[in-house]
Amino acid sequence: MVHPSPRIAARQADARRRILEAARLVVAEHGFAAAQVAVVASVADVATGTIYRHFPSKASLFSEVLRVVCVRELEVVRAVTGEAGRSATDRIGDAVTTFVDRALRGDGLAYAVIAEPMDPDVDQVRLEARAGLAQAFAGLIREGVESGELPDQDAGIRGAAIVGAFLEGLVAPLAGRTSRAPDRDAISGEIARFCRAAVAGPPPPSGQEPA
Repeated sequence: MVHPSPRIAARQADARRRILEAARLVVAEHGFAAAQVAVVASVADVATGTIYRHFPSKASLFSEVLRVVCVRELEVVRAVTGEAGRSATDRIGDAVTTFVDRALRGDGLAYAVIAEPMDPDVDQVRLEARAGLAQAFAGLIREGVESGELPDQDAGIRGAAIVGAFLEGLVAPLAGRTSRAPDRDAISGEIARFCRAAVAGPPPPSGQEPA
């Protein structure tokens, strides 16, 4: 197998980077369904054929765009859930707040990633990302149960339910972003409180402090 020279390899890597960045910008502007390879090529300042040398199909290109976005957001969530010396409940709330706030800042790209119908191959990446988020929250819930901080519960189901809750909670604010700027603090706070309450159990009776 003949390997390209370092100079050619660097050019190829730069072209791939520019293509992915251009595709991300096009998706943010038009969504996945309306995004066209020819438009991506124009934004990236490459020939359409160059895109197909790096990505064999439109689905493979946008699958990679989605994968890059999802991996970055999963890393952010894992960084929060993995913080030592803090309660599981606080970390759940902070992880949800952070994700929701970043999504609301992400505007059109976040709406496309979270809510827009996709090609089945692209949607598979989204399903895998959701599973990764659910695992991160499930691990934190399990930790809280084992320490006695949280009541006994099915960590896998509750972790998946948290992810479903905050993703669904984002759909309406993101869909209405063009007519009204979302109140990021209010929305992220409300969704985080809901998710914290979902795993913490019922509040203690009036006048009684939690154990």
